[in-house]
Amino acid sequence: MGVIKVENIKVYAYHGCLSEETIIGSDYRVDVSVVADLEKSAKTDALNDTVDYVTLNAIVVEEMHIPAKLLETVAKRIINRIFKNCDTVESVSVSVSKINPPIGGDVERVTIVLSESR
Repeated sequence: MGVIKVENIKVYAYHGCLSEETIIGSDYRVDVSVVADLEKSAKTDALNDTVDYVTLNAIVVEEMHIPAKLLETVAKRIINRIFKNCDTVESVSVSVSKINPPIGGDVERVTIVLSESR
């Protein structure tokens, strides 16, 4: 087994419960970590035998561009897509952070983390 991480994916998106958030948008940071069997790809040196991090990044960007009220909803969609598109992935952890959230305080970011296994 091995781990592939795609970290600090920066996306501008329109998530939130406040109507202003879905109009103005915010900066987000997403981190993805997948556990998969990397033995074969380590031997073959073939992209087909591993989890392509380009695919992981594309899934994150596509799902982040679909508005949702909750970051949990977006993270769950990302996890579902990774399992659907990457057969060798056994578990996924996704963290989604809203940068400078509008919560009436000096807060750098809020983050949710969801993890699932097959």
